[in-house]
Amino acid sequence: MIQENLPFKPSFAKHQPKGLTILYEDQDIIVVNKINGLLTMGTEREKENTAYFLLTDYVRKGNQRSRNRVFIVHRLDRDTSGVLVFAKTEPVKRFLQDNWKDFSKKYVAVVHGQMSEKEGNITTYLVENSMGRMYSVSNPDKGKFSKTGFKVLKENAKFSLLEINLFTGTKNQIRVHFSEKGHPVAGDKMYGVSEKGIKRLALHSVSLTLIHPFSKKTMIFETAVPPYFYELVK
Repeated sequence: MIQENLPFKPSFAKHQPKGLTILYEDQDIIVVNKINGLLTMGTEREKENTAYFLLTDYVRKGNQRSRNRVFIVHRLDRDTSGVLVFAKTEPVKRFLQDNWKDFSKKYVAVVHGQMSEKEGNITTYLVENSMGRMYSVSNPDKGKFSKTGFKVLKENAKFSLLEINLFTGTKNQIRVHFSEKGHPVAGDKMYGVSEKGIKRLALHSVSLTLIHPFSKKTMIFETAVPPYFYELVK
């Protein structure tokens, strides 16, 4: 059975989290569409303007003494938008994380240039340097195996719109893989090229397929491709 973007009617509208659209909620999980520019979880510099903080406040419905909370299952980079799931209990978090590699994660991205191969896979071993920047190495003992599938959906002289299957979930994986191929994601300030006029990082988590921790049903959550991505490949 597939459930797709089931209707959700918030009971406490005034506590709706800003920057997040709730796609689905039950007693076990909350699935949201995160805007770009919003952190998934806090850092030393930013504690409150995060999806985690906003959803914790939401499930507490304004009652700071409430023991209700959410648990982080996975992350999206600050400037990546799209589908993000949180657990409501520790056992649900463990179930989702233990089975994460078996779930389907699809992204869309706009990259610079035209891909010589219009469909394929990129596989490397990724490692992080002291500055927090990821890069590929050939030694499997030093890096984490990372696999990214892609298909060109549309292209023009400057950009290509890609559908991406994320087979593994290494930090910055998509951004690194396409940067190292010579096709960095548009708007990527760390791994990309400096170009005026790009409004945002052109990377979006478009769909997530998972097994519900309680019902064991397959659930698909989808979001629309940001219109700006189509503007880039006109």
